Amino acid sequence: MAQPTAWGPLPEPLAVDSAPVPEYGSGSLADLLPTLAAGMAVPGMTASITELTPTDRNCVFLIDGLGWEQLRAHPDEAPFMTSLLGSSRGNTGRPLTTGYPATTATSLASVGTGLPPGAHGLPGYTVRNPETGALMNQLRWQPWTSPGAWQPYPTVFQLADAAGVHAAQVSSPTFQNTPLTKVALSGGTFHGRLTGEERMDLAAEQLAVGDRSLVYTYYAELDGAGHRFGVDSDSWRGQLMCVDRLVQRLAEQLPPRTALYVTADHGMIDVPFDEQHRIDFDEDWELRAGVALLGGEGRARHVYAVPGAENDVLTCWREVLGEQFWVASRDEAIAAGWFGQPDRFDARVYDRIGDVVAAARDDVLIIASEREPKESAMVGNHGSMTPAEQLVPLLEVRS
Repeated sequence: MAQPTAWGPLPEPLAVDSAPVPEYGSGSLADLLPTLAAGMAVPGMTASITELTPTDRNCVFLIDGLGWEQLRAHPDEAPFMTSLLGSSRGNTGRPLTTGYPATTATSLASVGTGLPPGAHGLPGYTVRNPETGALMNQLRWQPWTSPGAWQPYPTVFQLADAAGVHAAQVSSPTFQNTPLTKVALSGGTFHGRLTGEERMDLAAEQLAVGDRSLVYTYYAELDGAGHRFGVDSDSWRGQLMCVDRLVQRLAEQLPPRTALYVTADHGMIDVPFDEQHRIDFDEDWELRAGVALLGGEGRARHVYAVPGAENDVLTCWREVLGEQFWVASRDEAIAAGWFGQPDRFDARVYDRIGDVVAAARDDVLIIASEREPKESAMVGNHGSMTPAEQLVPLLEVRS
């Protein structure tokens, strides 16, 4: 209970259980490939997204950074995808949720493994490696960590390939041998193509190779434009127009008995460049007190306390940020289902999560201008559980 002051009661911090938890087990990115694979009779897979109808050939086109709200706000730039909005999530017209945090490394691992973050073990942009005590960037895989030890579960592509399904990934050659691809998206064959048009054409060809096919393709440039210039900039709009043409190009080439699903790893919001919206950890002595490591990203922070200071850090972060962020202890966030169903949480992931977890509700960031200069300078940001970040389309085209 907040204590009264001369000006009235202090505001209550946001309740942990008021955060809009992703739809794990029924409508999250982690449920997509298992649902498609179950429809192709891959053993051990469960069709959790009940709105989807099985078919023999499935293609997932993941557009990095294409949030549901951003797509709906730009019909002129994306006329083809806009025409498909009613098809989303099995013609319900509803989006999927990404999972927490809404960030690329976490979401790609959820897509490829069919597991929530608390099981696959990539629960943030940067997290602490319990074996070394150092932060690990899970997108760039720095410093090096054994991929198989960090994420030991097979991907859905590997399971599909073992079951006789033709599995393929069509993406930039840059990603072919990255550790993130290895732990999240490997299985079957990888085909590197530089241009989006080449990827669309080859994805269509790969779908036709097998009587049962599971093909994944990817486009990153929309996300890059959003980070650099913002999600309503001319650069972002231009990329959206390009993406729309690519989706139509692929849709027009689908072989028979195919379902194309267009989705994304997260949405994005623009955050103003002022002290009210960008709270600088490196210049805030209150937030720094008792903190050994700052992980995550601006809208989804993992805070690792000095041993013995965990409760003090939690109390301080709630007092300073609790009106704008959902601030939870590690145990509270896990129990609330932020990282997936609590009964699916893998104990090996426990110490990777911050002693304190802070998820932004308002249009604010916790930047770190000295430790993270590049990330702190981004216009567009993501990571938290707000609709602009969490909701992604699942547009569908069938042949």
